Amino acid sequence: MEHRQETRSGRQSRRLGPRETRFVGLGVYVLALVAWLAMVARVLPMPGGGGTGAALDVADPGVPEMMAAGAGFRGWVLYLVMWGVMMIAMMYPSSVPLVRLYHGTLAAHPRHERLLRVGAFLGSYTLLWTSVGVVPLLVNQFVPLGRIAGTGVVFGGTLLLLGVYQLSSYKDQCLHHCRTPLGFLLTHSRPGIRGAARMGLEHGRFCLGCCWALFAFMVVVGTMNLVWMALITVVLSVERTVSWGGRLARGVGVVACVAGVVVLGTVVLGV
Repeated sequence: MEHRQETRSGRQSRRLGPRETRFVGLGVYVLALVAWLAMVARVLPMPGGGGTGAALDVADPGVPEMMAAGAGFRGWVLYLVMWGVMMIAMMYPSSVPLVRLYHGTLAAHPRHERLLRVGAFLGSYTLLWTSVGVVPLLVNQFVPLGRIAGTGVVFGGTLLLLGVYQLSSYKDQCLHHCRTPLGFLLTHSRPGIRGAARMGLEHGRFCLGCCWALFAFMVVVGTMNLVWMALITVVLSVERTVSWGGRLARGVGVVACVAGVVVLGTVVLGV
């Protein structure tokens, strides 16, 4: 009798699997949408928002990092919260194909285990991307971003760096991993919840290798500049999810290289 109940439960789980997978994918999109709404409405507490930051525009280059530095430990924490929400808004949409496929491979497991594994995968992935926010804060400690981000040398140099990296073989390798979710699961799948968390970190590592130059450029033009956030989100999402994403990546690289050379040329010539 107990065996029959387990068999019936397994059949029901397999029937609900595809529907549940669709809901999981929809849930990831909803989380990204909520994160975007939080960024647009600016409902998140800004680092240093109660002090001198009230007179500053957080969309300006270097301002969020300057505000965080001025607010001490609390400012760093609030900045990382803001950065983490921003990563959910920008990175989650293009991760849906992998999340859905991963959830689909767990059909033989109980529902609670499926959801816990997906949650562990997304949690570690988000944690890795949130920790990346420490980098601009550390850079700002030595070279105040608010003073240099708007200069032609830094803007042009970052464009050139972005362009060269977009055209590099390492970018292609990382982009290949991001664009082939089945290949990632075949080579990096691990059992259990702890294994799912490790998979999230490994996937995040490839995504970071794919997108770090885009985010470096975003910091230079303004970490909280919503227009640039939206444009960069479109670029990295298309790169990772459509058949011609590789051509887009190379096209962005060419445009960034040309623009960087032009900007640096105007600085050198004093135009």
